[in-house]
Amino acid sequence: MKHLGTGIGWRPEIADAVERMPGIDWVEAVAENVCPGHLPDSLVRLRERGVTVVPHGVSLGLGGADRPAEGRLADLAARAEALGSPLVTEHIAFVRAGGTLTASPLLEAGHLLPVPRTRDALDVLCENIRIAQDALPVPLAVENIAALIAWPGEEMTEGQFLYDLVDRTGVRLLIDVANLHTNHVNRGEDPARALDELPVEAIAYVHVAGGFERDGVWHDSHAHAVPPAVLDVLAELASRVRPPGVLLERDENFPEPAELERELTTIRETVDKASATAGSGYGGGQAGCSHGPVGASDTGPARQRLALAQAALLSALVAGTPVPEGFDRTRLAVQARALAGKRADVVAKVAPELPEILAGTYRKAFLAYAHGHPMTDGYRRDALDFAAYLLFDARVEDTEVRRRLGDWWLERSGPAPLSRRPAARLARATRRVLLRHRAA
Repeated sequence: MKHLGTGIGWRPEIADAVERMPGIDWVEAVAENVCPGHLPDSLVRLRERGVTVVPHGVSLGLGGADRPAEGRLADLAARAEALGSPLVTEHIAFVRAGGTLTASPLLEAGHLLPVPRTRDALDVLCENIRIAQDALPVPLAVENIAALIAWPGEEMTEGQFLYDLVDRTGVRLLIDVANLHTNHVNRGEDPARALDELPVEAIAYVHVAGGFERDGVWHDSHAHAVPPAVLDVLAELASRVRPPGVLLERDENFPEPAELERELTTIRETVDKASATAGSGYGGGQAGCSHGPVGASDTGPARQRLALAQAALLSALVAGTPVPEGFDRTRLAVQARALAGKRADVVAKVAPELPEILAGTYRKAFLAYAHGHPMTDGYRRDALDFAAYLLFDARVEDTEVRRRLGDWWLERSGPAPLSRRPAARLARATRRVLLRHRAA
C-alpha cells in the first residue's frame, strides 16, 4: 500500500490555503464534486507538484440492498483515472432504500446511514464490494461511519464485522477515528475493543475530524476542531500500527489556515509519539485473503430481507411512517431532525438563490416542506421541488417573493422538467401556470 503521509480534505472554500500549506503530502476530494473533464485548477496544480489526490465517494450506497449502479461505478472509476489516484474510497453505509425490491417508492437519505451488523447485511455488502472492485481501476477502501442510531438484533461488533468483511473480500479499510469516538458516545461502543478486533494490516489510511455533543448525543459535524478524545483514539490506533496516511477532514465553518495547520501538526505529533512508543512499522500490507467468490451463494433472499428493513427505517426517518420495532424512538427523532437539517443546508448550497429570495424564512419553510416531502432524487431536484411547493402548496403571499421564485424555477427547469417521476406532472403544471401569469 502506498505511503500517503499527512493530508487534508480538499474543499473549494479552502483550495488556495491548501496549496500554500506546508507539509501536505496528499489531499482527498469528494468524488461527486469533481468532474473528470474539468478538474479544478487547484487540484491540477497540486497533482503537478506531486501531491496525491484520492477521490472519496459518498453516493454509491455499498451497504444498501441493491447492487451498486453501473453508472455510479463508472463515474467513480473515471474520477480515479482523471486524478491519477492510487486508490478510491467509499463508505460502509446505505444512502437510499425502497424501489423494485420492496415495490415501494425509492427514498434518498441524503446522508450515510448504518447497516445492521448481521450476516444478511454482511453477505450483501461483500457482494456489492466485489462488484465495485471489479469495476474500479484501482484498489477500493471502505470507511466505518458514525451513527446516531443502532439496529436491533445485531449479531456482530463493529470490529468483527470489519474483520469478516476484509477476510472475505480483501478490501482495504479507511478507519475514521472520529466515527469510532462518535459510536462510543452514541452507542456505548469501546473504540479500543474495535481496534483490537479489526485487521489493522488492511488500513489504507485514517480520517480525523471534529464534532460536538448536545443532549448526550455526539454529532460528527466536520465543522469543529478535533477534540482531545478523538486524538486519544488516533493514538490508540497508532500504538497498534502506524497508518500509511492520516487526513484531517473539515467540510464547513472553516477556520483560518493557521488553525488548520496547527491541527495538522497536532495530528502528526500524535501519530509519531504513539508509533514511536509502540515501535510498530507501517500498516497497509496485504489485506485479508478472499475465501472464494462472494457471489457463490445466492444473496437474493438476504437482499430482499435487507431491502425491507432498510426501507422501513428510512421511511420512518424521512416520511414519518411508524418506527420499526426495536429502534429507539428518541434517537430516531434526533436522526430525523438531523437529516432534515442537513438537507436544508445542502439545498442552500446547491441553490444559494433560494435562501436569498426567502431571506430569514428559508430554513423554517424548507423544514416544513421536508416534513411531508421525502427526497427521491438528488439535491438539485429537491431544490426545484421545494420551489414548486412554495409556489403552489405553501401559497407564498408576498408578490415579489413569488415572482422571483417563479423566475428562478422557470430558468432552472429548462424547456422540460428534469424529473421523470410522477412529481414531473406537478412541475409541468407549475410551468404552465407561471408562464400564463407572466404573459398576463
